Amino acid sequence: MVDFSWAAHLLPLMAAGFAVGLLVGLTGVGGGALMTPLLISSFGVPPQVAVGTDLLYASITKTAGSWRHHVADHVDWPVVLRLAAGSLPAAAVLLAVMAFLPVETVALAHWIRMGLVVALPISGLAIVAYPFFTRTSPRDDKGDVPPRTLPTVLFGVVLGLLVTLTSVGAGAIGVTVLAALYPMLPAKRLVGTDIAHAVPLTLLGGLGHLGLGNVDTSLLLALLCGSIPGILVGARLAGLAPEWLLRPILAVTLCYAAYALYNKA
Repeated sequence: MVDFSWAAHLLPLMAAGFAVGLLVGLTGVGGGALMTPLLISSFGVPPQVAVGTDLLYASITKTAGSWRHHVADHVDWPVVLRLAAGSLPAAAVLLAVMAFLPVETVALAHWIRMGLVVALPISGLAIVAYPFFTRTSPRDDKGDVPPRTLPTVLFGVVLGLLVTLTSVGAGAIGVTVLAALYPMLPAKRLVGTDIAHAVPLTLLGGLGHLGLGNVDTSLLLALLCGSIPGILVGARLAGLAPEWLLRPILAVTLCYAAYALYNKA
């Protein structure tokens, strides 16, 4: 008799991947912020495995989006380099601390949960606030923008630590802070720049967690099989559901996820 027990395990994960991918396609935000708490709370995945797997998942799914934005000239590469100058070293340092300091698995899981409890409401607030930051942004490029080097690098450090610990921050938080730092960048370049920076950051974080044994490859494949069709469907349906409705729903969902994680910590 053929054993279909694998389907009972993988199909719910694929469905979750499809649902998250659909929301990402509809709104362009919410991937990591939704996926990681969902894996921890609903599927019982250990926090460090949920973070490591989600980081590799994000690096794969964001690569295609980054390339499309690059071809369309929607990426401000000097801003990407400033962010990466802070985020990649910070991520590497945090991964080294995880690898070489005697951090117990239970303690690491606790800190990841607490990091998510803080990061998820901030991400929810950023999802709601982003349209207000871009109301006055120009529709087209107005030439070079002021570099804002130090604030950008420092924000990169914060992002590197936050994303490596929780897998949250490279989307909604990143693009909203960029909108505050660079108000003269058009919205399409803000999004393209944020996605382009997220690729090396999530890849470094994901590979680091892979080296630490915090990546489940079967889980990763199941999420990709579900989310890629979900993203494509969501992108086709984008505009049918108004963002003024979807964004508050996402924000409330993230706050509830933080509350659920706090109660389980």
